[in-house]
Amino acid sequence: MEITEGLVVASTESGLAVNADKTKYMVMSRNQSAGRSHGIQTDSGSFVTVEKFKYLGTTLTNQNSIQEEMKSRLK
Repeated sequence: MEITEGLVVASTESGLAVNADKTKYMVMSRNQSAGRSHGIQTDSGSFVTVEKFKYLGTTLTNQNSIQEEMKSRLK
C-alpha cells in the first residue's frame, strides 16, 4: 500500500494523474503462484492484475516466458 500511495503522490507532484480504471499491473515470476493476489486498493480506486499484455508489439507474460511471443510471431 505504501508503494502505491508513493506512486500517486509522485505522479501528482509531476502534474500527472493516475487513472485507476485504466491502470493495471503484472508481477513477473517463474513461480506459478506469484501475482495471484487481488487488486491493489488506493484512495482513487483499485488496480487489477493481468497475466499478459502487449508492450511495443511484444507479448509479456507473468511467467516471464517467451512461448506466447513465439506463437504470436509464427502466426
